[in-house]
Amino acid sequence: MPASPAPPPANPDLDAMLARVLGKDNGPAAPDEAAPAAEPEPVNPADQRCGYVAIVGKPNVGKSTLLNALVGQKVSITSRKAQTTRHRITGMRTVGPSQFVFVDTPGFQTRHGNALNRALNKTVLGAVNDVDLILFVVEAGHFNLADAKVLSLLPANVPAMLVANKFDLVHRRGDLAPWLRSMQERHTFAEFVPMSAKAPKDIDRLFGICEKYLPQQPWMHDPDDLTDRSERFMAAEMVREKLFRLTGDELPYTSTVIIDKFEEEGALKRIAATIVVEREGHKGMVIGEKGEKLKRIGTEARQELEKLWDCKVFLELWVKVRSGWADDDARVRSFGYE
Repeated sequence: MPASPAPPPANPDLDAMLARVLGKDNGPAAPDEAAPAAEPEPVNPADQRCGYVAIVGKPNVGKSTLLNALVGQKVSITSRKAQTTRHRITGMRTVGPSQFVFVDTPGFQTRHGNALNRALNKTVLGAVNDVDLILFVVEAGHFNLADAKVLSLLPANVPAMLVANKFDLVHRRGDLAPWLRSMQERHTFAEFVPMSAKAPKDIDRLFGICEKYLPQQPWMHDPDDLTDRSERFMAAEMVREKLFRLTGDELPYTSTVIIDKFEEEGALKRIAATIVVEREGHKGMVIGEKGEKLKRIGTEARQELEKLWDCKVFLELWVKVRSGWADDDARVRSFGYE
């Protein structure tokens, strides 16, 4: 009787990934949350690590939520509307001897080819080719054409981690084994990290996994720095977040916010901003009946900024129509989109 064919050699990396999916290996342990925080010890410059980590994925997959959790403070706005993030947002976090410089990118857009989306896609392409590590974010157990488009942009010479977000929503983890094998066939991922961006222990574990991919070199930023974006930029982003959250799907994503004035008077910041929409009908949506919608946008944005900066903020909002701006390359650049 002929001998049975030998089983194919196991892929130790894939086996380790599968073990983690099935709950047999949880990766580096998170610190004991009950333990008191110890005073950070001075770090020898020779032991320092520092590197860029890009966070990429299709629109609305949770990239900005992940960035904010990694940084420990809100530096990137979030909403249910796709393409909420429109800029290369950099957030920093220094953990022990390692400084992580995270780059949140817009979701790669394939449905619309206007000037705005061409600029946003250019931002994504620039980010993935100029980092030390890529976090490719997907929803655990899901993969579609939009995910595939982003995956095709990943360069072969930069290590990439498959970050399966919303892992807490997966009820039958064993069913993820075939999915993970198919994902590893699509791209050779250096690591697989099942997690929830809202779980502090998962965030701590992700730092431990990413650390070894950072080059040994001096830190680029002060250890207390959290972002390289200006307060003026953050003000515009916060207004845009509230605009999208409070108008829902009624308002096209092409609406934007321009800061007209940003002045500081002691502990008070005075800000004047213009919400730019493409049509007169959109203007009415933003203002709302008797101006109530615009008032609420301003109030919520002001409260968020006061919490972020720990100071008083006076915020004044206007709404203007600029027809076709999102398909005008010159105007797109003038509004700050590279």
